[in-house]
Amino acid sequence: MPIRRLQNKIAESRWALPLTAVYGIVVCLMLGAVGQKMWVQAAILALSTLLMVELNNANALIRIYSRMVSCSFLVLTLMASFLFPSVGGGVVGLCFIVFYVFFLHAYQDRLAVMPIFTAFLALGIASFFFVKILYFVPLLWLLMAVRLQAFSARTFFASLLGLLTPYWLLSVYFFIKNDFDAPLRHFQRLTQFDFPSLNHILLADNQIVTAIFLIFLAITGIVHFVRQRSRDKLRTQMIYELFLVVTLFTIVFLVLQPQYYDFLLRILIIHAAIFIGHFIALTRTKVTNIAVIVIIVATLALTAYNIADGLSLIPNLFQRWMP
Repeated sequence: MPIRRLQNKIAESRWALPLTAVYGIVVCLMLGAVGQKMWVQAAILALSTLLMVELNNANALIRIYSRMVSCSFLVLTLMASFLFPSVGGGVVGLCFIVFYVFFLHAYQDRLAVMPIFTAFLALGIASFFFVKILYFVPLLWLLMAVRLQAFSARTFFASLLGLLTPYWLLSVYFFIKNDFDAPLRHFQRLTQFDFPSLNHILLADNQIVTAIFLIFLAITGIVHFVRQRSRDKLRTQMIYELFLVVTLFTIVFLVLQPQYYDFLLRILIIHAAIFIGHFIALTRTKVTNIAVIVIIVATLALTAYNIADGLSLIPNLFQRWMP
């Protein structure tokens, strides 16, 4: 019988998600979800977490009973507390999860028109807030053919229709307002690029540390998956390889265009949660047990640091103890 270490007890516990939800409520209250009327952001986070549960269940992302994917997502999102006030960023993250929920329903089904349409409809809505999410579309078409094995003329045109539908609906509003410059300016952002060296300075130290930590978690989970993928079913392997490519694309995008940090970090959190959840649930050595404890402590410490920084507690502490 395999040894059940602390990390396995946590990963396989049926109390993991309820206790994480309570933790999430406490952190949201600390961030002012009620006092500052950010209940919409809290609702988006709750819905995103539930959809991560559905994503895990529908695709058997972890071959044992575990809620580590959704728990990791909630904890990592709360860790990046400086993202919490942004409704637009929350909608982009939510739409990307919705995209995956429907996109993966089309696995090996070249006639899955409705799931593909709905998936890309979610991306079209996300592009209202972050137009450069459309850069993901050619990559996702490629993955739809190579990993999802669902590419056909029908699914391709369904994806195009899904992307365009939100804009067709919104065009009525701009027609009534007689404002055609706003849509033009929106799509012009697709051609705007800045040098990374000039934009990195826009990020605070805690934002840079948070991004590095998330990249570390994602890479750790990726390495584990690559080494152990033969133990997963073929469908699960194909899905994780899809996630792997999108994760690496997101990291490169974030490094090259850090001015879109608020949106790209949310997408990175989704993928980091999937891979690190897989790592926590399916490893059971003494070394990984220690590593998981270190990861949990580091995550909580970084969460506290980001919350304190957001509440301007850190400068006050420095002023109190400085001579």
